[in-house]
Amino acid sequence: MISPQITVLLPVYNGAADVEQAVLSILAQTYTDFELLIINDGSKDNSAEILARLHDPRIRLVHQENMGLAATLNRGIALARGRYIARQDQDDLSLPTRLEKQWTYLESNPDCALLGTRAEIWVGDTRSDRMHNHPTEHAHILFDMLFDNPFVHSSVMMRRDAVEAVGGYSTDSVRQPPEDYELWSRLIRRYKVANLSDHLLIYREVAQSMSRMQPSSILENVVTIAAENLAYVIGLNQPNVVCIDVAAIDHSAFHRLSGQSSINQICETVILAGKNIAQNNNAPYVIALAEKRAAMLRFKFLMYRTHTLWAKPLLRSLRSWVRKLRVR
Repeated sequence: MISPQITVLLPVYNGAADVEQAVLSILAQTYTDFELLIINDGSKDNSAEILARLHDPRIRLVHQENMGLAATLNRGIALARGRYIARQDQDDLSLPTRLEKQWTYLESNPDCALLGTRAEIWVGDTRSDRMHNHPTEHAHILFDMLFDNPFVHSSVMMRRDAVEAVGGYSTDSVRQPPEDYELWSRLIRRYKVANLSDHLLIYREVAQSMSRMQPSSILENVVTIAAENLAYVIGLNQPNVVCIDVAAIDHSAFHRLSGQSSINQICETVILAGKNIAQNNNAPYVIALAEKRAAMLRFKFLMYRTHTLWAKPLLRSLRSWVRKLRVR
């Protein structure tokens, strides 16, 4: 059997309300040399019945006991026959030319291992006026990766050998969620990445979706991963307190602030990272991005300090007043 060029990997968990539309959006693609690998991750609704009645020779349907998203994606990569892995979420919709345009780009850019697209944002079945307009160029994406995830997970297409080379998705609870941001952070240290400027995905905001059911620890993990990305760009093996403070301020995770860094050190570190990316990628515009980000961090930090300095005496006065009431 000749292997397809692309494996579209679609994990499903309790996706009965939306998964049929997601599957049909893939089957309607203008590019046809793909397999659609659907893994039902122990759904407790009637997802299995819905999937069973979707007949197309390109569909491979696998049922398993619940493993969680990251482990399910790794199993899908191991089962995949395609050179490329295209992600698809159970509640998002791929527009007809998505696979064709991504395959064409990756075939023409062999140094690119990860390719996303921009996306329309819908609330359920209703179009909104919002978009995911992530940057398209590698240098800009690399800079944004110092702070957050500049890819729509359900839009990406990856080279399977590159994903395997970096070890796939992490299943370590200290590293994920966000399993996508964590994986992209390892990929971008070895390969080029990009986003297409086309809006080729409908990202549907749906309560209780598989990809968006995430524990409260996600903020802690994002701060840690962002600090690691910053450390890598400025030449450190591990993030120091300044790197952690940058990520903590950026995500308003002020409980992670060390109290050891000055705001000047924080801003200088961000600008250094921007200069390194600009120089290594012939992208001088990144310096301006870094200066803008540094200014934003300075503002957030000063607002936090002002609020803290204002709130502490007020809290002391309130406690004193409460004690007096108790005495009376």
